[in-house]
Amino acid sequence: MERDNPLAPEALGPTVTVGEILVEIMATTIGNGFLAPQALVGPFPSGAPAIFIDQVAQMGGSCGIVAAVGDDDFGRLNLDRLKADGVDVTAVTVSADKPTGSAFVRYRPDGSRDFVYNIKHSAAGEVTMTEAAKALFSRAGNVHVMGSAFAISGLWSILSEAVSIVKARGGSVSFDPNLRKEIMQGAEARKRLDAMLSITDLLLPSGEELLVAADAVDEGEAVERLLAKGVREIVLKRGDEGSTHYSKVFGRVDCPAFTVEEVDPTGAGDCFGAAYLTSRRAGLSPARSLLYANAAGARTVTKQGPMEGVSSKVELDRFIAAAGRETEA
Repeated sequence: MERDNPLAPEALGPTVTVGEILVEIMATTIGNGFLAPQALVGPFPSGAPAIFIDQVAQMGGSCGIVAAVGDDDFGRLNLDRLKADGVDVTAVTVSADKPTGSAFVRYRPDGSRDFVYNIKHSAAGEVTMTEAAKALFSRAGNVHVMGSAFAISGLWSILSEAVSIVKARGGSVSFDPNLRKEIMQGAEARKRLDAMLSITDLLLPSGEELLVAADAVDEGEAVERLLAKGVREIVLKRGDEGSTHYSKVFGRVDCPAFTVEEVDPTGAGDCFGAAYLTSRRAGLSPARSLLYANAAGARTVTKQGPMEGVSSKVELDRFIAAAGRETEA
C-alpha cells in the first residue's frame, strides 16, 4: 500500500530549489506599462524560487537554493535577506560579470501586470552545477522544481542531475509548474513536462495549469490522468476559492480561503506551496497543511513586495486563530 506521505521527512535533509534570484521594482501608480517617467518603489528581494525558499525557512524547514546573483547591491540585498531568514546560500554563485536579475512591474486597472525583465542576460541566466551545488544536493531530502526550468537555459540539465541525486537517497520531488498553453507548444516542451511529471511526488498547479499539465479538458479527467502517471499528491491552488488536495490515499480534501484585503498578489502561490510542502515534510496531514498553505498565501497578499508578506509558523498560527479556524483539520 502507498505510504500516507509521499514526501521525504525533514530528517532526511533540506528542501533545495534552483532558479532565479532577482529584484522587483514596482510602479506606484496603476496604468499600462512604462512608456513615461513615473514614481517607483523598491528594490524588493524577489524571484519565485527565492520567495518559495524564504517561506520554507520562515516555517522552520531546513532549506537551500542554487542560484546566481551579480556582485552588486541587488545581489547583496537578496543574499542578506535569505541568510537572515535561515536559507543556505552556499550554492549561490556571485558573478563578477553579470548584474543581478531585475523585474520592473506595473499593475493595470484590471489587476493584470506589465513587466520589463532582465533575467536571460543577467546572472540569473548563468546558474551552473558547481561543487557547492552538488554538495547541497548530496544531503537534500526534497528538490523543489519551478516552472522556470522550462524557460531559463541550462536549468533543465541541473535539475535532472539534482533529482537523480536526491531520489537515489530516498528523497522526494515537488513541482510548481507555472505553465501556460503558449509555453507548452512543441514536442520538446511536452516531453520535458512529461518527464518531470513522471518523477513528481507533489504537484502544485494553479488554475488552468492543472489542465495543461495533464493535457485534459476538465479537472476530474486531469486529476485521474496525473495520478495514473505516478504523481503521488496534487494540490490545486484556487485563489480566493481556497485549495484542494487530491491523492489515492486521502482522496479529495478541500480547504476554504481566508478573507483578506489584497495589496499585492506577487508571491502568494510560492508562499502557499512552501507552507504546504514544509508542513507535509514535518508530518502534518493534508488538511492541516492546506490550512497553513492558505494562511501563508493570504498573509502574503496583504503586503507590498514579493517577500514582504512571508510568514513564520508563529505568525500563521496567530492568523489562523484570529480567523477562528485553529480547530480545523
